[in-house]
Amino acid sequence: MENLSKILVQTDFGVIFNVKLVPNSSFSKITDYTSEYVRIKISSPPLENRANKELIEFCSDLFNVSKSKISIVSGGKSKLKKILIKDTKLDLLTQKLLFVLNSVNKSN
Repeated sequence: MENLSKILVQTDFGVIFNVKLVPNSSFSKITDYTSEYVRIKISSPPLENRANKELIEFCSDLFNVSKSKISIVSGGKSKLKKILIKDTKLDLLTQKLLFVLNSVNKSN
């Protein structure tokens, strides 16, 4: 399993989650990852901020946190994004993400 130290980063405000967004997909899910980011496919198009909104909903479900605690702090109009998940701890999100990435590994 990859080291997640560049994918999830603890800050004073919460945890930064590094994502590469692939909009206009036929489904919404994590497809793979590198040492730098997790690739997430989203079914919404990148028009009128729809893909970003769906990404926030996806992350809310993934980490079981309220959408109001999630914001895109960098890359709003780019495929590479930094997502802040406020008021949470790195170890909790790491456990959840490792579980999902392990299932992605097994399906590839």
